[in-house]
Amino acid sequence: MTVRTIPKLGFGTYGRTGPEGISALLAALEIGYRHLDTAQDYGNESEVGAAVARSGLARDDVFVTTKIAPRHYAKGNLLPSLHESLDRLGLEQVDLTLLHWPSPNGEIELGDYVEQIAEAKQSGLSRLIGVSNFTIDLLQQTMAIVGEDAIATNQFELNPHMQNKRLADFCQANGILVTCYLPIAHGTLGDDPVLQRIAAAHGATIAQVALAFELAKGYAAIPTSSKVERIRENFASQSIVLSPTDIRDIESVDQGRRRIDPAWGPDWD
Repeated sequence: MTVRTIPKLGFGTYGRTGPEGISALLAALEIGYRHLDTAQDYGNESEVGAAVARSGLARDDVFVTTKIAPRHYAKGNLLPSLHESLDRLGLEQVDLTLLHWPSPNGEIELGDYVEQIAEAKQSGLSRLIGVSNFTIDLLQQTMAIVGEDAIATNQFELNPHMQNKRLADFCQANGILVTCYLPIAHGTLGDDPVLQRIAAAHGATIAQVALAFELAKGYAAIPTSSKVERIRENFASQSIVLSPTDIRDIESVDQGRRRIDPAWGPDWD
């Protein structure tokens, strides 16, 4: 199997560092995940590369995403930083490279770093490119610079309590895959009675229901865990079929509760 499109259920690698991190990554690959999502700021690209190398899987069978840290956005800096990421990963090319955040406080002009990530694709360093934490306005500006079809995905916080509907709808209307980070909200959904009821009806965990909801909406999701049983449970969410009523009920529990909101971040939609 050769992975050419972005697998809808990936394994987030934030916090997966050192030998224990590699063990978790290897477990995820053994269980069946075929998308590993890392970032320069996670400090674990070497671990991700080691897991891919040790997994026994062919390179084309594992979709690898990394993200460029904003400190590398200045003109002439982004591509050298991606070369360094590739060295740490032990890869000649990543499948997807994202701009991790808009430049903090708009310190660097959007065009300066958007044009550089477009060059990463043109030069073959990355097969696909995308963004993370971009608002509708920033997406529109980016599409005007690189073209409407250039952005493969926008990765942002999305889970049943933070559904980001306006941004998600805009992405889907423009052919940009929504990738959910914090898809199970750090495991804080457990007290929600609606999710409890739906989980009980399906003999599932609340985390599984959250992931099944995101997948049913056509999104991608990148949960993570250091525990093999949780990694396996999350992967099994793909077998849960929610009814239209389930989906409507989950849509009703949106609280707009954002957990990642740095002072230097964008003006959210």
